[in-house]
Amino acid sequence: VQLQASGGGWVQPGGSLRLSCATSGLTLSTYTMAWFRQAPGKEREFVAASRRSGGSTHYADSVKGRFTISRDNAKNTVNLQMNSLEPEDTAVYYCAADRGVILSSVRFSDSYDHWGQGTLVTVSS
Repeated sequence: VQLQASGGGWVQPGGSLRLSCATSGLTLSTYTMAWFRQAPGKEREFVAASRRSGGSTHYADSVKGRFTISRDNAKNTVNLQMNSLEPEDTAVYYCAADRGVILSSVRFSDSYDHWGQGTLVTVSS
């Protein structure tokens, strides 16, 4: 399983970015996919998750209403649309995947066995 995150960059507060996670070596529809982020000096934190195809989506309270996770099983990609970005969103964003994530564990990084390399998002004026 390989995950390749892309789409990071610099954006002004209030702007938007779209992150993508290209996957290979897995059947995307059978995996729970998630985005986590890690800001400088802070621990990695949950951002959003999409449970196996047809399942639910979940968001951290800090991004709810601003971020949207989506998947394209045909293209083997998972996207994170980020709107109304704030300086507090500055972090390295990682995509993660696992087949066996139960509902109560989607927000925990230990639930995921496969990780991408991260893409940096900087929000500043």
